[in-house]
Amino acid sequence: MSKKFDVIVIGGGPGGYIAAIRAAQLGFNVACIDEWKNDKGGPAPGGTCTNVGCIPSKALLQSSEHFEQASHHFGDHGITVKGLSMDVSKMIARKDAVVKQNNEGILYLFKKNKVSFFHGRGSFVAAVDGGYSIQVTGSSEASLEAKQVVIATGSNARALPGTPFDEQLVLSNDGALRVGAVPKKLGLIGSGVIGLEMGSVWRRLGAEVTILEGMPTFLGAVDEQIAKEAKKAFDKQGLKIELGVKVGDIKTGKNNVTIAYDNPKGEAQSLVVDKLIVSIGRVPNTNGLNADAVGLKLDERGAIVVDGDCRTNLPGVWAVGDVVRGPMLAHKAEEEGVAVAERIAGQHGHVNFNTVPWVIYTSPEIAWVGRTEQQLKADGVKYKAGTFPFLANGRARALGDTTGMVKFLADATTDEILGVHIVGPMASELISEAVVAMEFRASAEDIARICHAHPSLSEATKEAALAVDKRTLNF
Repeated sequence: MSKKFDVIVIGGGPGGYIAAIRAAQLGFNVACIDEWKNDKGGPAPGGTCTNVGCIPSKALLQSSEHFEQASHHFGDHGITVKGLSMDVSKMIARKDAVVKQNNEGILYLFKKNKVSFFHGRGSFVAAVDGGYSIQVTGSSEASLEAKQVVIATGSNARALPGTPFDEQLVLSNDGALRVGAVPKKLGLIGSGVIGLEMGSVWRRLGAEVTILEGMPTFLGAVDEQIAKEAKKAFDKQGLKIELGVKVGDIKTGKNNVTIAYDNPKGEAQSLVVDKLIVSIGRVPNTNGLNADAVGLKLDERGAIVVDGDCRTNLPGVWAVGDVVRGPMLAHKAEEEGVAVAERIAGQHGHVNFNTVPWVIYTSPEIAWVGRTEQQLKADGVKYKAGTFPFLANGRARALGDTTGMVKFLADATTDEILGVHIVGPMASELISEAVVAMEFRASAEDIARICHAHPSLSEATKEAALAVDKRTLNF
């Protein structure tokens, strides 16, 4: 006999678990299904983000940043370190502990909010009685029914054609987070977020890192001025980034990988590495969902087709996060999860794609919201730009990290903020002020007139806003 719920959420990643919690807060009887397992086979909700994405990568970035500081920068502060070494196994163990804490936190939140959790894979069986029958296979075998279903099944790493992930030599983001020792030579295909972050981790710990990127420009989605500033910093650090290459045959040996590729001049090249991380994007995950059983519509990419409110072609079925259109970002999924739960309750959930922030957690960090200068030019929008370097910021000097800048783009007539782009220390935190400002349709003048604490990195944001009107005070 089926267990009946008001709302069933398939997937316990950022979109799914947040949707389940918000729906429960709104008074619905909610079930959430997630099949992710920890090393002992137990439940590990949180999706890619918590298990093999955002959270573990930040843990490794933090550990490697500490090592980098102790190796190269503590001396500037009068701190002498002797016999410095890195215990990679302990670093990985710490990362695993951080992941476990997040998994357990989500299970606690389910209990707190009275969300029924089922550990297994959820798949459609049929449409029944104005709702849907969902089968759970795995640790929590069960037959469930609900009138409202939210699909939040996330995405999978995209593999190179003919080169599957073995997670030993050819690594996805999953394998990249489980490397047991510092590779002497590390190769990466793709200079996106995962490639740059994982490349940074192992470069700091001593690996010789080469990134092969097919596009002729570095970080094409980032404001060009910011991307150039970032690349200068990465070049100085020793990350070798080759742009405009065409990757050919990839051959795995017993202990290495050989990548054949052509450089921009068409000259044949060969790279031999101990490990190869492939970071060429992600694909929507609908594996095992049994979409055909109920006629759920997918597009040519395998993504679930939804409208602007995340409704699918089926009544009462919604989809959020990486499995639908839009940026594959955990916080975008969360916002959609909240919005869908509120729409089910008859409220008016809100997600504004124009103010979704983007962050790359390298050093320097890169963060942005809104449109880039090249997009404004392409759209024929008249704008004003203002920049302020961290070199002229007192807090950045005290930190010993003056790389980068803050850049404002504002409408030439109305002064409304159209985009803010940051490369530098704590960019991931600084960008929030710009997101808030853009949500309230603030002008650059508004930020320029607001008092910012001194000394703080956020003063660079104020100064960049002043620079839009060519009246910086400290540069």
